[in-house]
Amino acid sequence: MPELPEVETIRRQLSPRLEGRRIRAARTHESEKFTPAQDAVGARVRAVDRRGKYLIALLDDGRELIVHLGMTGSLAITPALPRDPYVRAWWQLDDNEFLAYRDVRRFGRIHCVPSGHYSAVPTLAGQGPDALSPDFTPEGFHLALRKSRRRIATQLLSQKPVAGVGNIYGTEALWAAGIHPAARQISRPAAEKLHAAVVQALEAGLANGGTTLRDYRNAKGERGRHQHALACYGRSGQPCLRCARPLQHRRYDARTLTFCAGCQPR
Repeated sequence: MPELPEVETIRRQLSPRLEGRRIRAARTHESEKFTPAQDAVGARVRAVDRRGKYLIALLDDGRELIVHLGMTGSLAITPALPRDPYVRAWWQLDDNEFLAYRDVRRFGRIHCVPSGHYSAVPTLAGQGPDALSPDFTPEGFHLALRKSRRRIATQLLSQKPVAGVGNIYGTEALWAAGIHPAARQISRPAAEKLHAAVVQALEAGLANGGTTLRDYRNAKGERGRHQHALACYGRSGQPCLRCARPLQHRRYDARTLTFCAGCQPR
């Protein structure tokens, strides 16, 4: 699933091409997961924002067009009407260009809601501070982690203590901070170290245009490059870059997580 670096990369590419443009028409797949795209017809895009893993187009009529990419979603501006069976929604812009939403597995979702009214998007309404925002502080992060007895990796993926982190960057951050993914409580110094590792992992992914393991493409149709810089995720059986012990993987809370038993003692 695209995480913060992948979604932010797309946002940065779309923003200068969408802002100020009016949505003239739209068409979608028949699923109610995508039909709300049609509600944005007639509105003009004021800005393109992001919160966690959600892309949000702020419209000039006081509403927000919200797009979640799911597992395989992508967005691109095309000069002609897309002829692709996996395009689940498209918006016709002024100047007759099209914004196309492609989603092979149909795990994504589109909403159009009054600004800030997220009752129809509970995962957005309930998420914690964005990982790259000033609201994500070491103190607040530690307090959020203390509220739960769930495994630290599970808490990160829940989006509650921080928004935008998924399996890839959560694995990288836990390895960098030396914290076992199955740990249930960590000290304040450890939480501060993990906070810094989360930010560093996401910023590194963003600098490399995101991670493409299979499906991810940015708004230009290009692959990310960060898969070549991963220190832990996807490297089970390979030597740890710190201690040279073989990395291991275990399944915790329905997630397969990679870690170093030496550098990340439980």
